[in-house]
Amino acid sequence: MEQYVGLDVSLKETEICVVDGSGAVLARSRVPTEPERLAVVLGELAPAASVVVLETGGQSSWLHQELTLRAVPAVIVDARRAKAALSCLMNKTDANDAEGLAQLARTGWYREVAAKRPETRIIRSLLLARQQLAKGRRDIENQIRALLRGFGLAVGAVAKQRFETRVRGLLEEIPLLQDAIEPLLAVRRTLLEQSDGLEERIRDVAATSPVCTRLMSVPGVGPITALAFVTAIDDPARFKRSGSVGAYLGLTPRTHQSGETAWSGRISKHGDALAQHMLYEAANSLLCRIRKWSAPKAWAARLVKRVGPKKARVALARKLATILHRLWADGTTFRCSAA
Repeated sequence: MEQYVGLDVSLKETEICVVDGSGAVLARSRVPTEPERLAVVLGELAPAASVVVLETGGQSSWLHQELTLRAVPAVIVDARRAKAALSCLMNKTDANDAEGLAQLARTGWYREVAAKRPETRIIRSLLLARQQLAKGRRDIENQIRALLRGFGLAVGAVAKQRFETRVRGLLEEIPLLQDAIEPLLAVRRTLLEQSDGLEERIRDVAATSPVCTRLMSVPGVGPITALAFVTAIDDPARFKRSGSVGAYLGLTPRTHQSGETAWSGRISKHGDALAQHMLYEAANSLLCRIRKWSAPKAWAARLVKRVGPKKARVALARKLATILHRLWADGTTFRCSAA
């Protein structure tokens, strides 16, 4: 008998639903989210399971890895596509979600998502930790700016290294504000120190990686961008065409076609948000800061005249994604031509 399994995973417990080839529910269960326990229960409820489906999430790569080691045919599916199918259900419950995922497994109407390797996830954690520290620092700075603005004091545009000096200069006009702002400055100082330490660690990791070293030969691509791209893709062999990487990272425009109506919209942004952001920053750096000319810079400069700088940067970010994947797949480095 054909058996298909859906797992609705939460932090503490996982809902299990098993259906047969006709879609009839064969079994349900709710067990702790522990790979050993899940493997045992799945062996009891669905010993002949063709596929076991779980959605993308914080635990999906780890759980997929552990279940695969225990001979469970686990597959991670795109949560966006699963949400579209599960939205047809009248009631939102864990049991219904598990059944919906099992029906997806039965019909095959899902897109499999590759599970990232453990070493990739470790490097990824460095990038995410740095991103969170930078966000916290910006939030603190914005709060300080708001407090000073309430008394007619404007910090203005200032480099992050000179921010504290500028704020202390403004506090001389209203010393009573120091009790509110000094703790914020102390927290900001700690965040800045920790962020600088993480950036140094990220640069060391990139410098010891042959792949990142080759990718950083592209103008505008630094260690953070290279690592963000590598951890987002994980395995270049997943893509037969380098041109598909831009769509995977959400850098291609949405399209809508129905009857005689057809139009293209904004980029989908369905891919890795960190890789999107860093590629856009790399494109901006290549266009605005790097003076040396190269083929991508010349192409984008011509594009600016036709579609404007913002769209040109997005297009250049997409082209950089294609170039980086090709360099990675071929084992080559970027060369700026004399032309």
